[in-house]
Amino acid sequence: MEYNFREIEQKWQAYWKENNTYKTDINLTRPKYYVLDMFPYPSGAGLHVGHPLGYIASDIFSRYKRLQGFNVLHPMGFDAYGLPAEQYAIQTGQHPAVTTAKNIARYREQLDKIGFSFDWNREIRTCEPDYYKWTQWAFIQMFNHYFDIELQRAQPVSKLVEKFNISGSTGIQAACTNELYFSAEEWMSKNEKEKQDILLNYRIAYLADLKVNWCSELGTVLANDEVSEGVSVRGGHPVEQRVMRQWSLRVSAYAQRLLDGLDKIDWTDSLKETQKNWIGRSEGAEIKFKTSTNFEFEVFTTRADTIFGVTFMVLAPESELVKICTTPDQAFEVENYSISTKNELNANVLPIEK
Repeated sequence: MEYNFREIEQKWQAYWKENNTYKTDINLTRPKYYVLDMFPYPSGAGLHVGHPLGYIASDIFSRYKRLQGFNVLHPMGFDAYGLPAEQYAIQTGQHPAVTTAKNIARYREQLDKIGFSFDWNREIRTCEPDYYKWTQWAFIQMFNHYFDIELQRAQPVSKLVEKFNISGSTGIQAACTNELYFSAEEWMSKNEKEKQDILLNYRIAYLADLKVNWCSELGTVLANDEVSEGVSVRGGHPVEQRVMRQWSLRVSAYAQRLLDGLDKIDWTDSLKETQKNWIGRSEGAEIKFKTSTNFEFEVFTTRADTIFGVTFMVLAPESELVKICTTPDQAFEVENYSISTKNELNANVLPIEK
């Protein structure tokens, strides 16, 4: 018998919608199960094959767990904020709120036609104030906390201030940018700005001068995955690495907790290994070297036993140490090399004319 998919699919999808079949209510008599998909970015082109490829697998699993008696929460949302929406608005002259809502409607229609078992009552749109107010709230919490190494958890910055008032930096075990040493008297003698600068050295959310991918054409900093071969993925504009003042999160302070947490979750060994590599925690030593001009710089190594075999050092072309270490007779060659490698594989970068 031929499967009349148009008639059958439409009939049951209408039934699911009318009866809120996949709405998840609190039910303490059934075991809970949470299935979460990666939220798509709603572009004008609609779904591509990569979206349903992943969603179909998780949808099958969601249905399977429901049949096993689990109270399954399977939500969907849209990662609808940021550079793509801004650029589309600039290109089309339309307000991003209008184009984003239109694109989401298109995605929703396509997802419903496929017949996914999403609980649309739990839909999230990252561009809506009732969502991103919580990301702002989370940032404020991180700004107002520091990471206590001894307790291995965040503590209010106010507790750090209390310790400074009593004993200065003595005995402080906190994740920080630079090790600072001062007495309680020195702390108390500082003005408010100086105190805030010190606290910024400890806050989980802090300002720092960092090397970033800067795209002048887009007027913004790009993540590594938004850059390919020296140009922006969106628009193909030249990207260069610059040192800029940026808000950062002291994620590295949580490295050991993240690693310890892997032992508590039921993941495959290969996936855990991938996570360990991403966390990237390593133990080693910081060693100082002197140049022939008596300039001293520090390197980190996990293999201090190999130091005696070192024959040369390599500095990144964008390092501020390059100009300090470069002798006058090599200045032109070094500068030219630095410029030619600034955007790595970007063919638009031209060498200096001598």
